[in-house]
Amino acid sequence: MAEMNTNRFTIGYALLLKKQQSFIQDSLINSAKQRGIDLIKIDTDKPLADQGPFDCVLHKLSGNDWRNQLREYVIRNPSSVVIDYPDAIERLHNRISMLDVVSEIEIDEVKDIDETASFGVPKQVVVYEPEKLSEGLGLSLKFPVIAKPLVADGSAKSHKMLLIFSSEGFEKLKTPTVLQEFVNHGGVIFKVYVVGKYVKCVKRKSLPDIDDEKLESLRGSLSFSQVSNLTSDERNDDKYYKMMDSEDAAMPPMSLISNIARGLRKAMKLHLFNFDVIRDTKVGNRYLVIDINYFPGYAKMPGYESVLTDFFWDILNKKEDRFFDCEKELMKLVGDDGGCVEDTACPNVSSA
Repeated sequence: MAEMNTNRFTIGYALLLKKQQSFIQDSLINSAKQRGIDLIKIDTDKPLADQGPFDCVLHKLSGNDWRNQLREYVIRNPSSVVIDYPDAIERLHNRISMLDVVSEIEIDEVKDIDETASFGVPKQVVVYEPEKLSEGLGLSLKFPVIAKPLVADGSAKSHKMLLIFSSEGFEKLKTPTVLQEFVNHGGVIFKVYVVGKYVKCVKRKSLPDIDDEKLESLRGSLSFSQVSNLTSDERNDDKYYKMMDSEDAAMPPMSLISNIARGLRKAMKLHLFNFDVIRDTKVGNRYLVIDINYFPGYAKMPGYESVLTDFFWDILNKKEDRFFDCEKELMKLVGDDGGCVEDTACPNVSSA
């Protein structure tokens, strides 16, 4: 049963218009209001320090001006909570530093309960000089590779990616760029949403597997949209790819997923993010984190309203670890209806 509060809390939100339209829905506003939490839009045309004060500031804005405004606001309102701090968010705007954080997770805290599954990241390199691209295979990666812009700032440009089959495919690339070795993963990606201690894992269709025998005949590159838009005849004929129905894909061990979520949360010092995981089909029980995003599209997550409301409540009532120094925190798995179906912790770790 939801906890009630006689005192009302205010959360000021500063989001770009597109994010407002997708995230601040009436269903979320009403869910929060029923718990004594009012969501109030921050006027970005006015100084933040002159508004509120809010019990919490929720934002997804960037830039030095906004960073300075947040700093001044916190000085004036030290008891207010900011979700999240710009310095922590900034790390996810670089695709190398983004995945470097995975190596900071303490292995002993992220073991699957039966210790059969493992995790990591794909092989990747960043290329700054255009002439290095022409070296192709000299980059210690095997074809095919995925080419991604180094900057991951949420812009349309940062989402333009190529699947490269041979050195000819490097001709279209501009530097700096990140080259990541493509790993066959059954055409399924697992998207893990993290909202504080709440974790929800869903599976989605991804790039199809590339048949090793066909790879020799593939040249150049394809954009991700071209790969996704291959006609059904091409797929059925196996002209380029093999793909497994996502409905047939087993979910990863939830103990492993929740423990990775805990480890990332602690290492990044972020409350709101999601990460993409694939299962290496050659190994079977090897899981690779391929992408991490700050403040993703939570409205796509079933029951997001109740999850976010519970998170707000925890933050405002100091039941959520604001400083990421709690090593014994339990993560809560979220069901399809938004309710928590299970509490999970690392082996030998008890509730704080």
